[in-house]
Amino acid sequence: MVFVLDKNKQPLDMCHPAKARKLLKSGKAAVYRKQPFTIILKKEGENKPKGYRLKIDYGSKHTGLAILKGNEVKWLAVLHHKTTIKKEMEKRRNYRRRRRTANLRYRKPRFNNRKREKGWLPPSLYSRVNNIKTWTKRLKTLCPLIDVSYENVKFDTQKMQNENIQGVEYQQGTLEGYEIREYLLEKFGRKCAYCGKENVPFEVEHIIPKSRGGSNRISNLTIACHECNEEKGTLTAEEYGHPEVQKLAKKPLKDAAIVTATRWAVYDILVKTGLKIECGTGGRTKYNRIKQELPKEHYYDACCVGASTSENLYFQTDTVLNITAEGRGQHRRTLVTKEGFPRAYLARQKEFFGFRTGDLVKADVPKGKKFGKYYGIVKCRKSGSFNIKTATGTVQGINHKYFTLVQHMDGYSYSEERRNGNSSHG
Repeated sequence: MVFVLDKNKQPLDMCHPAKARKLLKSGKAAVYRKQPFTIILKKEGENKPKGYRLKIDYGSKHTGLAILKGNEVKWLAVLHHKTTIKKEMEKRRNYRRRRRTANLRYRKPRFNNRKREKGWLPPSLYSRVNNIKTWTKRLKTLCPLIDVSYENVKFDTQKMQNENIQGVEYQQGTLEGYEIREYLLEKFGRKCAYCGKENVPFEVEHIIPKSRGGSNRISNLTIACHECNEEKGTLTAEEYGHPEVQKLAKKPLKDAAIVTATRWAVYDILVKTGLKIECGTGGRTKYNRIKQELPKEHYYDACCVGASTSENLYFQTDTVLNITAEGRGQHRRTLVTKEGFPRAYLARQKEFFGFRTGDLVKADVPKGKKFGKYYGIVKCRKSGSFNIKTATGTVQGINHKYFTLVQHMDGYSYSEERRNGNSSHG
């Protein structure tokens, strides 16, 4: 489905690509954005439409996005967060430390000139929050959103069903073992910890058996197929020939920690958008997805967030937009060697011949070794000989006069794919 704006840039109902093509061909509309594809009409809109809901399935590496109107799924996307920020900052820190310890020409360290504000997040975590903030605001300008569903809080479902529940019954609950099982499936990659089988029924298994003094603590549990569980018997994982399982069991879930540390920061930025917020639990999302008989994908999880999920979903799109956070450049203007010494200096200006590195462009080369048509991301040089990164690779050394701007760089790169399972539900 295509986003539609009126001539005053107010969002209207989304339309089918066929209708968008007719409007563009007849001259009644023009292309406003290439990704996500948006057209702008040459007339004012009538009544402002309502009923659109943005659903967000927040994850540490990938966040699923979906726009629905009632039970109709209009738009799907996966937002891929930038995960190299911490590594890049550590590299920069090591360069500085090396120059200081070697007594090279460099400024003195300054440790007491910075204060952290309340609610401060590390840059690597703040980047994830900022990505969701950016895309919520952007989609709000392209689509008449009034609601947002966000997978965040956990409701006390036992108290809701039985307000007098207490003691051991309350501690165990009706979902006893369910959350632990999901934790172990995520930690061990949904594979048998011993033989690596996938897509088979798994059993929760004690690394050190209870008969050998093992406990029910989470670090002593893993998942195994029925055959491995039976064969292992009363042996420990190390005795069974898998000492690595014990190390993996003690490894913390980094992704879970990231989401836990930032989920309320994401909630706060959603509150500031003015949209009506619905929060849902992970258990509710999985229940809805299984009930809809949908495969495990980030965009399908997004469709199933919250109690607002309809009994039957009808998909009006078969395309998923992959949005990858790339950033808007580098803080430094100097390229360095592996030892941290300058080897080249970047130009101070950002724009060359009307283009910036990261712009989405088309290149039409009429002759020569680079003959052909190319579509992708441009990398600019002061000389005017640009590179273009396409879906199949990078083509170097194309003159700037053969390039046409499609969309200015906005810190993200885009690609499209067919959604998994193209049958419509409803």
